[in-house]
Amino acid sequence: MPLPENNSPWPPPKYAAELQDMRIDDAWYSGDRTKLRTVYALQGYDHAAASNGLRDDRGRPWRFWERPRPIGTRDGRLHVPLAEDIAATSAALLFSEPPTFTFESTDTQDRWQQIADESGLNNILREAAEVSAALGGVCLRTTWNKDLAKRPLPTAVHADGVLPEYQFGVLTGITLWREVQRNGGTVLRHLERHEPGVVLHGLYEGTLDNLGRKVPLTEDTATEPIAAELDADGPGDTITTGVKGLACVYIPNIRPNRKYRGSMLGRSDWQSDGIRDHFMSLDEVYTSWMRDIRLAKSRIIAPEQFLTDLGPGKGAHFDDDQDVWTGIKAPPTGGEGLTLNQFEIRVDEHERSWNALTRQAVQAAGYSAQSFGLGDTTAVTATEVVARERKSMILRDQKGGYWQPELGAFAEAMLQMDTVLGFSRVTVERPQIQFGDSVSEDPKSVAETISLLAQAQAISTETKVRMRNPELDDTAVREETERILRETGQLTNDPTETGAEGPGTPGFGRKAGEEPPKGA
Repeated sequence: MPLPENNSPWPPPKYAAELQDMRIDDAWYSGDRTKLRTVYALQGYDHAAASNGLRDDRGRPWRFWERPRPIGTRDGRLHVPLAEDIAATSAALLFSEPPTFTFESTDTQDRWQQIADESGLNNILREAAEVSAALGGVCLRTTWNKDLAKRPLPTAVHADGVLPEYQFGVLTGITLWREVQRNGGTVLRHLERHEPGVVLHGLYEGTLDNLGRKVPLTEDTATEPIAAELDADGPGDTITTGVKGLACVYIPNIRPNRKYRGSMLGRSDWQSDGIRDHFMSLDEVYTSWMRDIRLAKSRIIAPEQFLTDLGPGKGAHFDDDQDVWTGIKAPPTGGEGLTLNQFEIRVDEHERSWNALTRQAVQAAGYSAQSFGLGDTTAVTATEVVARERKSMILRDQKGGYWQPELGAFAEAMLQMDTVLGFSRVTVERPQIQFGDSVSEDPKSVAETISLLAQAQAISTETKVRMRNPELDDTAVREETERILRETGQLTNDPTETGAEGPGTPGFGRKAGEEPPKGA
């Protein structure tokens, strides 16, 4: 399928509504108050035509960020970064520990580990997971630049710049796009279309809602280097990757998309207007709380006689740091004096409202309240943590189900590109993916468990080592087990075997009193 025709509407009508919804998700994710005001002003709320300060021109009550910005005064609305916290928590649950990629070939395993370490792959995955939770999905793309690194370069492309295409649930093509320049109403966009084995590039000069006409890639410094990579004998906008499938994958945050049923883009953690209402209410509570604090500052109300005249036309001043005041001529029964004024700060009411709204928002997003510190924070074992945060763990597993197959396909594409570009000659294969534990066991709890099992004589030394160090491979476990047995005197030479002095000699490694194997 070629790149879009000149003067095509942009974004494509089939994606327009979802991309507009992503703008709202992006505003909440950014935590930028200007973005929040702007994005809700663009949702059809005609502030200028409003006839009532509490309702829009269609008679609907305004929600917090839909209200008109005060004219001539500072906008005192404040924002609570709960949406960002939810997205960061989602990424931490998935990739707090790096996932394990297991290949059958040792050479392939070593090469992949080198690529992952040099590229900081787990950092890219954490970024991708956070953005996916915020916008509803993310694209992982593999590309290259021989001047920068002798390996493929993994990158994450945010969902608001990705247009994936599916057939029967299989990704068949994907178009990545970005604005490289905007000058008034003129927009320069770069489109990068991925198809099996090829990537097509196009630079378009258009308007805010129209793709416009195609121009040479050399028209902008951001796309000029791509022009040198185009196939010399191709149609003029194609780069052959040599990869059998796509050089990128699309990972939805979670499906189905309840607002746009049938969409394959996925939905964000707070796509529901109900959750956004909780966010708005939380911002309103926070703004009210801070307003109470601002208004409750201690103030001194002084009679006019207490003021110091600053001269004709300069007004008067009260110095609350003055140690000695001159005499004031006032009637003895007038009762004039200083009045200290301080309003009440409704801390308890605001705090209870804050906690209730936060709890409701995170639970509506699919997480346990304990994941956000709303509950008993007493130190407990990892098993108890998992039990308390069961809802978050279920959501983590659900999201991991979308990540697992796509990570395997992405790793395979990376290795294919690695061999095509001549960086290595390893066997290309798709790995097995295993996610790390989201909750690490407390070392004290592990030690107590091992001690109890040892007292009951229900555990071997090798199993103790595996429980204490689950990241060790079989060789490291065996070596550590032998060291422990040797140091504790449990690993001795068989006295019946003469000259048994070390590994590889008869009788070495046999516990005292242990019978030699038959046929030895």
